Amino acid sequence: MPKVANRRFAHAVAALAAVVFSLAARADDLTPVSRVDPEFPREAAVSGAESGLVKARMTIDASGEVTRVEIIDARPRRVFDRAVVKTLSQWRFSPGSNGRSKEIEIAFKR
Repeated sequence: MPKVANRRFAHAVAALAAVVFSLAARADDLTPVSRVDPEFPREAAVSGAESGLVKARMTIDASGEVTRVEIIDARPRRVFDRAVVKTLSQWRFSPGSNGRSKEIEIAFKR
């Protein structure tokens, strides 16, 4: 392989490594800097629920604010959803790229 081709290949590998490390850094970027713990909903207690588990996906904007909370799975269904949306909407993350997302499971126990 000629020297010019080797140099181009080396530059391409270096650029690819930079992108991979950049993406890994963005994933680490999703640690909350401010978080609120959910309260056990009164409606859940009244309905007799003793515990629950909700899996949700948050969308985070460039300033670190949660712009969307989507419930992916919940057990029992629809009992804890409102509490999770209210709680996760108050979380804050470090500024970064717009449209980042993070999935989280929140367990409820009375």
